[in-house]
Amino acid sequence: MSEIKLGMISLDTSHVIVFSELLNHKDHPWHVPGGKVIAGYPGGSADMHSSFSRVDGYTNQLRDQFGVAIVDSPEAVAERSDGILLESVDGRAHLELFRRIAPYGKPVFVDKPFATTVADAIEIVRLARQHNVPLMSCSSLRYAAGLTEALEAAKEADGPIIGVDCFGPTPLEEVMPGLFTYGIHSVEMLYAAMGPGCVEVNTRSNADYDLAVGIWQDGRIGTVRGNRKGNYRFGATIHRENCIHYADVSAHPKPYYASLLERVMEMFQTGVAPIPIEESLELIRFIEASNESAETGRPVKL
Repeated sequence: MSEIKLGMISLDTSHVIVFSELLNHKDHPWHVPGGKVIAGYPGGSADMHSSFSRVDGYTNQLRDQFGVAIVDSPEAVAERSDGILLESVDGRAHLELFRRIAPYGKPVFVDKPFATTVADAIEIVRLARQHNVPLMSCSSLRYAAGLTEALEAAKEADGPIIGVDCFGPTPLEEVMPGLFTYGIHSVEMLYAAMGPGCVEVNTRSNADYDLAVGIWQDGRIGTVRGNRKGNYRFGATIHRENCIHYADVSAHPKPYYASLLERVMEMFQTGVAPIPIEESLELIRFIEASNESAETGRPVKL
């Protein structure tokens, strides 16, 4: 593959440093070939502490450690780049940032969460189709090696997946409620295993835990357990017709981000996203419905 020029928009998440290390440092043990980060726009959200408090530090690190050119607008990033990593930790900002770069027609990876409302997500997809933008969005946990290996370990005799129970940490963020902030990682694992087709979500939540139960149209049930107390490990129990596989995702040596970037780079090179955008839309609706159910105490149809 020829090396392509990559740009980053909104430098307020640790992902911008981790991604740059994996892409730009060829001596990294988990180096992902094919592209190099060359430009970045700081961005940031003034009403989100985990955003504005980190922008300056990550911006300086990208410039000084990786030689990334810091530019003054998302448009300037799009002009310089072959592929764009939209990195804002604030999912509320993604629509407006995407609106500014979509006319350039460059492939875009939108980091988690794709959006914080289905309405925003639908508009991003509409803009992508209008401007022929190859588009991909997911969490790094969707392609975590521990999960992928557990899913691929099945033999014909094991039978199909009949249900999945996922778990992981779910710290909360006031401006991105419920599972949108960190719980999305476990939801991504659930969809990686179950596929789309959820029709109803029923969620219970308290100060320390969340439990979201999804019912699929074929009757299968998948769950997400979120922990704000106790261990902060990721994992999944995969129920097959004739056996059970356990994925201790946190124990695998390969970084989640390396597995994700391998798929992102394929999309940037080929223009074909590995995840149907309809599945990404459903996943956002799953979280939106889960948050609503947690508030009302009633099941919510998707």
